[in-house]
Amino acid sequence: MTHDTPPSHLLFVDIETVTARATYDQLSPVMQRAWQRKALTLSNPNNLSADELYFDRGGIYAEFGKIIVISVGFFHALDDGETELRVKCISGDNEKELLTNFKETVLKFDQKKLQLCAHNGKEFDFPYLCRRMLANGIALPDSLDLGGLRSWQVPHIDTMQLWKFGDYKSFTPLELLAAVFDLEVDDSDDIRGSDINRLYHRENDPEKITRFCQRNISLLAQVYLRLKSLPPVALERITVV
Repeated sequence: MTHDTPPSHLLFVDIETVTARATYDQLSPVMQRAWQRKALTLSNPNNLSADELYFDRGGIYAEFGKIIVISVGFFHALDDGETELRVKCISGDNEKELLTNFKETVLKFDQKKLQLCAHNGKEFDFPYLCRRMLANGIALPDSLDLGGLRSWQVPHIDTMQLWKFGDYKSFTPLELLAAVFDLEVDDSDDIRGSDINRLYHRENDPEKITRFCQRNISLLAQVYLRLKSLPPVALERITVV
C-alpha cells in the first residue's frame, strides 16, 4: 500500500434514529415512567411537555429509540489504480432485520483488522448500534464488542475526535467540516438530523431519510481523507451497491 492509498480495512458508518413509538402516549407505563425520570435530567428551556420532549429528544437515546437506516461505505481499489468508494444503505421498519443485515456486512471484513469510522461515533453511532443489537437479541461481532471500554479505548475512528486534536471544543457538525474542506455537499433535500423523527413518524418519507444518510457516508469518507491528507475520491468513483 502506498502512502496515498486509502486503507481497505475501514468501514464508514452512519445511522439515523427515531423514537421507538410515534408518541409518548404509545409507550408502555414502565417506559413512560422511565422517560419521565430521564426528562428530569435534560435541559428543557422551552418547558416542553413529556410528550413533546420525547418526540424532540427521545430518538437519540438507545433505550427509547430505534435505528431505521444504516449506511456503510468502504474503499475499493480498482484495476486502473484508482480508488472507488462503495456505499450501501440498509433501511426498513424492522430494526432486527436491519441490524442483522448490518452484522452480516460487518462480518465480511477481517474482524481483527476492521475499524469502523463515524462522525461523533464514539459518543453516538458505535454505542447506539451495540445497545440496539443487544436489545434485539443479536450477539455483537468481535469488532463491536466494546462493553466496558472507555471512549479513548475504543479502537474505532471518530472524525470529530480527529478534528479536536486533543482539545475540548463543542460538537462540530459533519456539514461544517465539509464546508471547511470545501467539499461538495448535496443539500437538495435541505434536512438535518433534527428533522428525522418528523419525516419518519409524521410525514412517512423514508426515502428522504435514506438519501440523507447515504449523503453523510460520502461526506464522512471525504472528510476522513482530508484529515489524513489523502486525495479525495472522485464523485464518479462513488458507487451505491
